Amino acid sequence: MQGAVVPSTLTRRQEAAELGVFLLLIVPSLVFSFVDAGGSAVSFPIAAVATIIRDAGLVALVLLLIARDRQPIAAIGWVRRDIGRDALIGLALSIPLFIGAQVLEAILRAAGLSSPSSTPGLTPRGAGEIVLALVLVLVVAVAEETIFRGYLILRLASVLGDRRWAVIGSSVIFAIGHGYEGGAAVITIGVIGLVFALVYVWRRSVVAPIVMHLVFDLVAIVVAPLLTP
Repeated sequence: MQGAVVPSTLTRRQEAAELGVFLLLIVPSLVFSFVDAGGSAVSFPIAAVATIIRDAGLVALVLLLIARDRQPIAAIGWVRRDIGRDALIGLALSIPLFIGAQVLEAILRAAGLSSPSSTPGLTPRGAGEIVLALVLVLVVAVAEETIFRGYLILRLASVLGDRRWAVIGSSVIFAIGHGYEGGAAVITIGVIGLVFALVYVWRRSVVAPIVMHLVFDLVAIVVAPLLTP
């Protein structure tokens, strides 16, 4: 079963309407991240639980929309074939992508783009919060790859009639949600999202992008705070 090529039972107009409603649900909150770029005093548990609930709800909505369209979950990249191989590919690609992302963000900072010294609300302290952080990075990796790579690329490709624009569009929408991290991070995350999308299209599975996303968030949210005095 090939994840991105299952035919839809909806007309293009129906798909466009569905996509528009979905974007109306997620884009305003993503854009608001730019307003909150200075950071707000939200505790890690509150931020983590809110994010977990939001992402789980969005995945449930995606699954409902896919079921309504009578498409299998393979249509959004949830496939069982080559899981081990795709996981290894994701892990192997994480290393050069992580290094490249750090270099790119450093160049963008040197060029004058903003980047806060820390991510507001996403710094766990203590054993309990670290366990919550591990749950958070797992849920976010699975949910966001399902949403931004699986669902959005599927629908954008059908509505726009061109998978290349679908890949670019999904990557831009993904980047918008990181406005709180500053301009340098937004561009860097857009590039990371583009790589995730290309890997997804290549493998026709969300497994490798999920592993890559998991590695990035694990380092940023769990490992880095533990190494910071």
